[in-house]
Amino acid sequence: MKIIDLLVLVGTWFIASPLSGQSAVPWEMGPFSRPANGNPVITPDPSTFFFDPVLEAPVHWETLHTFNPAAIVRDGKIYVLYRAEDASGTMQIGEHTSRLGLAESDDGIHFIRRDQPVFYPAKDNQQSREWPGGVEDPRIVETSTGVYVLTYTQWNRNTYSVGIATSSDLIHWKKFGPAFASASDGKYIQLKYKSAGIVTQLNNSRLIAVKIKGKYWMYWGEGAIHLATSKDLIHWSPLENKQADLIEVLRPRPQHFDSTFPETGPPPILTSAGIVVLYNGKNAATGGDPDMGPNAYAAGEALFDSHDPARLIKQTEHPVLKPTKSYEKTGQYPAGTTFAEGLVYFHNEWFLYYGCADSLVAVVTAPASNK
Repeated sequence: MKIIDLLVLVGTWFIASPLSGQSAVPWEMGPFSRPANGNPVITPDPSTFFFDPVLEAPVHWETLHTFNPAAIVRDGKIYVLYRAEDASGTMQIGEHTSRLGLAESDDGIHFIRRDQPVFYPAKDNQQSREWPGGVEDPRIVETSTGVYVLTYTQWNRNTYSVGIATSSDLIHWKKFGPAFASASDGKYIQLKYKSAGIVTQLNNSRLIAVKIKGKYWMYWGEGAIHLATSKDLIHWSPLENKQADLIEVLRPRPQHFDSTFPETGPPPILTSAGIVVLYNGKNAATGGDPDMGPNAYAAGEALFDSHDPARLIKQTEHPVLKPTKSYEKTGQYPAGTTFAEGLVYFHNEWFLYYGCADSLVAVVTAPASNK
């Protein structure tokens, strides 16, 4: 059996206590289960501080919230890049400064964290786009040459965009600015956009950025999910229709968990069944999923054609992960959030890392075989 086919079989294996609302169909990942102990896996730490290069002063950088993580496997360990908020600004969502911390784990549940953030606003050519709001909501992929490519939200409390950065060690990063800055002669330079996942493929237990038809592909956006392509993983061009408008590949569905909007989750995965896109959906205040609270966030899955990444084949009717635990429904977003952003294949299991109520980091797992 080819290792890439393992993903297609994930949904066929039974595991105890699956999350509610799931069905085992061949293309889906899961069912996912919360570990018996350990969640949440990353929580705020008021004791750590670093010397902020913009403020030129020490800052307790992860004192308020730690959430919305990216994940990657490196040297036999899981590494998580998580968004951390300080206590600056007013006490409301989006009004603190965000930086990215780095944590590592031998088992995917118990983490050792670095005292200093590894990615943050600085006095560089991206400062005007990243200060004072910060750098938010990372997704990460690896290239076949071992370079890491980060997509993240640049937020200056006025506008936001997807930024691109690269690293060889997860600690030292080079920023390249907005993903669409050079597309269509600057047409998208003023566009507000976020949440970008680059398509990967499982290769020797590593999820590697993969080309389809000679290009890299990226699912991006909230409100509706869109597509973009790139030749180098740095400069991206959104896909447009014949009228030169952005194409929409996934839209809200009334009476469903994504009735307000869908939003791209972790980097999608190319499988023999197609491209599996894990995404986050926001429930409507009225007319949404009656089994979920108003404005709650849950995660679902969609399958796209590997020969035509814009063609939707199937979509889950119910969420594969939704807020049920107290730590997923308290914090700065009490409506409830299980916001999936980090997915890795590790020790024959899938580990899915997600933000809880915009406040904490947790994990669910699914085995890739019955052994």
